[in-house]
Amino acid sequence: MAFIKEESEDVKIEEILIEKHEETEEQTDLLVLKEESQALDEMKEKDQFENQDDRNLTETYFTCFQDGQSLKQQGNLTDHMRVHTGENLYICRECGKSFEQHENLEVHMRVHSYTCPKCGKSFSQKQHFQQHKRIHNGEKPFTCQQCGKSFTRKGHLEYHMRTHTGEKPYTCQQCGMSFTEKGNFNRHIQTHTGEKPYTCPQCGKSFIRKHHFEDHIRDHTGEKPFTCKQCGKSFSQKGSLNVHMRAHTGEKPYTCQQCGISFNRQGSLNIHMRVHTGEKPFTCDLCGESFRYKVTFKQHMRIHL
Repeated sequence: MAFIKEESEDVKIEEILIEKHEETEEQTDLLVLKEESQALDEMKEKDQFENQDDRNLTETYFTCFQDGQSLKQQGNLTDHMRVHTGENLYICRECGKSFEQHENLEVHMRVHSYTCPKCGKSFSQKQHFQQHKRIHNGEKPFTCQQCGKSFTRKGHLEYHMRTHTGEKPYTCQQCGMSFTEKGNFNRHIQTHTGEKPYTCPQCGKSFIRKHHFEDHIRDHTGEKPFTCKQCGKSFSQKGSLNVHMRAHTGEKPYTCQQCGISFNRQGSLNIHMRVHTGEKPFTCDLCGESFRYKVTFKQHMRIHL
């Protein structure tokens, strides 16, 4: 019995030791969890501090002392300062043009991306370069289905089609005159404003349109750069050559919508339209008689001599 009692006491002691050991493990676990929690909190605080530092870094600005403008990067400030100093560091190797910023030079270089080997003209877009090449090779892929005339550009065909349809989408708000092309409309507006930006340095005569100014300069120089390949006749104006070529081709692209008569010049059609409108723009100051054509007006003026 003493043996059993002693064994029972040993069991109780062992159970107590086990309970104490388990309590110790629980305490140890709690301590570990507490330490881990503290470590996590410290890591969070550190991350927040570092993130705050990052935000502070990203919010750092470099300020120009001349105009107060703020920039995020030192390099941007360096580029910006050239606006004040006039310094141009980036130079195009093709044409020598200089730029304040490298990005502007890169944009400019697109101009030299496509260069015509025949005339040296450069283009920034492949489409414009291809259109230009047609001037040299004579290619005209856009053809009018009504009269057969061909063009190098689609836009030119679209303008030409208005000669058949009579469409004039651009109307002057001051006089009501309409135009088939926006460029002609813009130039017409200058007749109301009186603006003549192109002045001849030799005689002082001014012009609304640049190509009229260039044509006029040739009157002084005698230059006739436009030559007919069929008969060799030369002209000072490209338009005059185009009209002359119709004498060889028989082309009459300007047709009266009222009677169907066709003409090789727009001006001839305009004069013909007076037959239908009854307009007589030439009036004699001496007797008041009016005439439809300038030639008959001049013949009449001889009566008063």
